[in-house]
Amino acid sequence: MITVSRADFADPALIAFLHAHLDDMAPTALSESRHALDLSALQRDGVRLWVAHAAGELVVTVALAALEPGHEELKSMRTSPAHRGRGIASRLLAHALDDARSRGTTRVSLETGSMEFFAAARALYRRAGFIDAAPFGDYREDPHSVYLTKVL
Repeated sequence: MITVSRADFADPALIAFLHAHLDDMAPTALSESRHALDLSALQRDGVRLWVAHAAGELVVTVALAALEPGHEELKSMRTSPAHRGRGIASRLLAHALDDARSRGTTRVSLETGSMEFFAAARALYRRAGFIDAAPFGDYREDPHSVYLTKVL
């Protein structure tokens, strides 16, 4: 059974999971091309973080961060390696998009890596209806990044 809830930032399992996310990103590109949020950034105003648990184990995270009225950025989407390919990330992504839609958000954009490591993530986002886009917010053209957006 999968349960979805807002993140509890006091949960040591969440802290370890988010550190593992940053560790996963470290070898993928130069530091200026890595845009994952750390624990403190995920706790800022305007950021909403959800977690999915399977049999009590934290297996997926996803966040939305406000950019401008009606436009949010998808952040910190990570599935534990042991649970990839099971559809849990798709379920949590749909939950986050439904939440955004319910709050009047009309567009969600994201940045992800261009390397092979991120191929499954790009496929997930495209299956969910995201399309290629230009850099948004503070992003600039970067060969290590792919920008996607979805109108809700």
